[in-house]
Amino acid sequence: MTRLTRRGLLAVSAAASAVPAAALAKPKTAAAWTPDATTTAAMIRRKEVSAVEVVEAAIRRAEALQPKLNFIVNSDYDRALDAAKKGGQTGPFAGVPFLVKDLDDYAGLPTRYGSASRRGLPPATVTDPYVAGALQAGFVVLGKSATPEAGYLPTTEPLAYGPTRNPWDPGRSSGGSSGGAASAVASGVVAIAHASDGGGSIRIPASCCGLFGLKPSRGRLVGNTGTRVIDLSVNHVVTHSVRDSAAMFAATERTEADAPHKPIGLVRGPARGRLRIGVLSVSGNGREPDAEVRAGLDGAVKLLQAMGHRVSETKWPVDSARFGQDFLTLWSAGAAMDVQAMAKLIGRMPTTAEAEPFSLGMAEMIAKAPEGAVDAAIGRLAEASAAYDRWFADYDVIVSPVLTKPPVPIGYVSGDVPFAELSQRLTDYVGYTPLHNVAGAPAMSVPLHWTADGLPVGVHFAARAGNDRTLFELAYALEEAQPWAHRKPAVSA
Repeated sequence: MTRLTRRGLLAVSAAASAVPAAALAKPKTAAAWTPDATTTAAMIRRKEVSAVEVVEAAIRRAEALQPKLNFIVNSDYDRALDAAKKGGQTGPFAGVPFLVKDLDDYAGLPTRYGSASRRGLPPATVTDPYVAGALQAGFVVLGKSATPEAGYLPTTEPLAYGPTRNPWDPGRSSGGSSGGAASAVASGVVAIAHASDGGGSIRIPASCCGLFGLKPSRGRLVGNTGTRVIDLSVNHVVTHSVRDSAAMFAATERTEADAPHKPIGLVRGPARGRLRIGVLSVSGNGREPDAEVRAGLDGAVKLLQAMGHRVSETKWPVDSARFGQDFLTLWSAGAAMDVQAMAKLIGRMPTTAEAEPFSLGMAEMIAKAPEGAVDAAIGRLAEASAAYDRWFADYDVIVSPVLTKPPVPIGYVSGDVPFAELSQRLTDYVGYTPLHNVAGAPAMSVPLHWTADGLPVGVHFAARAGNDRTLFELAYALEEAQPWAHRKPAVSA
């Protein structure tokens, strides 16, 4: 298990204490409607409020909004209060409430993966490395946040546990697969929550819920040790502020000698250099975005130009149709393994009583695929990763939408939609985010647009693998130029 260094934690904690909030982000409009995690941690350090009071208040908010939004699948309030009362938390976020996504183990709570097949599992006895890193950073865990079955879908509507709803409009999806985390943060229950991303699962819910969400480069953070194109998923958080995300990144960054990227430490603010930015409007699946999404992209491009960046149109560096099919093949191969794990768990092949139709459909697709199809797809995905890297000979950043539509209605892409129809809807809806997981590259959703109906629409920014600093610095500049933290959703604490 990768461990955080005490030196790293002390450096981030000291920096967070020494740098005034105003120096980290300087909004030009109304103040944030709810304090971010950096503010809360500073108040605890200064003894203006106790960790117990902060945790108690978060529990009250969770209890009030859970019936409306359904973002928690397993609460752990008693242990959280006990931890706050005992004290002793250290690190930059000492005493701050936190949620762990229900795809990762946290000792003492079961890990259900959003699946009925795991409903009766006993509590985990170990804690995953990234979650352990969050504990070392000082967080107090309130419970497990909701996720779709095995994290497969871009919405959080597990049939076993019910849909997680969007605080901006409870009839809409909160995104996925980190939709429980995003709903809880957007509504103000917690200021920061664990999220993970295997094809867009940090960026999509951040877009749907009006949050900042950065997917780090592969291998950057503790627990993210994969090096292959098939190692798609990475951990991080969703937040209101850029500085919370940057501080958590620094607190959990790998610093050992064999880490694949040189540590960047705590990024404190924007860089003033000018970037070469490529603009993509069409999705990787060839779909033009809806008018409101296009308006968000156009607004972001105008903002970037006003900031002095050099902006020009670009095209995907891969055969989009081929890439989409290869990614679905790899995704489905994972589903096939999950279905086999369910079978081992329950002693027979699962039915729709234990697994969702979409999971079973992907497994069936692999069972019917020609011999060698998965290996061939992986080979082409490796070529796509190399093409992605070459793309950045001409650009520093690529900007695009996150999704082709604003947050969709509950049920539109849920796991019980007939397989063929759901596959087509997913193809139309999601197409901008998976390439970055294959390439192991950093990418982020920045909340820069709201529709006429008041729904958030994120704008997507991506960089070459390892260039996480470039994105954080750009995010700070965007936050400074067009703040968003004053916007409050309809359902909120």
